[in-house]
Amino acid sequence: MTDCIFCKIINQEIPSYKVYEDDKVYAFLDITQVTKGHTLLVPKEHVTDIFEYEPALAGEVFARVPKVARALEKAFPEMQGLNIINNNKELAYQSVFHSHIHLIPRYGESDDFSIHFGNNQAAYSSESMQEIAEKIMKQVEQ
Repeated sequence: MTDCIFCKIINQEIPSYKVYEDDKVYAFLDITQVTKGHTLLVPKEHVTDIFEYEPALAGEVFARVPKVARALEKAFPEMQGLNIINNNKELAYQSVFHSHIHLIPRYGESDDFSIHFGNNQAAYSSESMQEIAEKIMKQVEQ
């Protein structure tokens, strides 16, 4: 893709701080550095988001996540945790439309990063949960 910033980074047209590269993925520091070591892992093949992945590409890309995660853990022994995030589509906070996985090291509760999971359990009966599960299951089987 000619206008994609991540494709340009992969092709060395735009500089980056590379941390890992092989024939399938390119990993580099996110310039925002939400926390020290915040890394992006991107497939070299341009896919917009998770919905465009073929199974083989998904396997190749997601298999590299533990390798980069372990490198972060070794590089920063003071790291206390790691968030792995993959945003898909604008409403889900995707801002660059070349699929990418954020690896965000966590060093303590004062990190400039947070996630909120609402608890809406009371809004769903056992029956409605089963209906939702069945609706998804029918689509997975196709």
